[in-house]
Amino acid sequence: MPSFESHIEYTLLKANTSWEDVTHLLATAQKKGYCGICVSPYFVKAAARHIRENELKLKLITVVGFPMGYSAVSAKVEEVKKAVMEGADELDIVVNLSAFFSKDMAVLKNDINSVVTACHLHNKKAKIILETGALDEKEMLKLAEICVQAGANFVKTSTGYFEIGAELEKVKALKAYLPETVKIKASAGIKTRVQAEAFIAAGASRIGTSTAL
Repeated sequence: MPSFESHIEYTLLKANTSWEDVTHLLATAQKKGYCGICVSPYFVKAAARHIRENELKLKLITVVGFPMGYSAVSAKVEEVKKAVMEGADELDIVVNLSAFFSKDMAVLKNDINSVVTACHLHNKKAKIILETGALDEKEMLKLAEICVQAGANFVKTSTGYFEIGAELEKVKALKAYLPETVKIKASAGIKTRVQAEAFIAAGASRIGTSTAL
């Protein structure tokens, strides 16, 4: 059975983050046995080098189209390519909710399909951020189905930039709906071990948190 710590992605995405902050994040994540770290695209190249040179057993995760998700599809694809080239293992990609709420399904599906394909071409995992706090359950599952059809590896609840973060009932609903091939990452507002364990019990395979300690 996986350890509690192996579910944790120690996250640092603040605008005022320094390289010193990232090295501390890396050291802590390695010491605690966390799954990996999630940092901004700016730090991917240096973090990948640090992981490699120090033989750390950590996944390197970064974000794409963050935090709003409404950047051009071509821009998102280029972000994926650059992050992969610089050493990212997994990409957390924000969905275009503006297209979703505008019922522009062609753009929405192209957005998701394009970034998932870009990840898979390089054998990297694609995690699509749904921003579930902005959605009711029906809307959430509709978006999740598009992610399933695109072959996404994970759906992720939240960016942390919307007023509502991960919600237990929505994670349970996702778990009941998704096939086993698509995992769940719960993130935003998970600040205690008790909360994290509840989300894991509800079906989350990963917990994204900036307060891992």
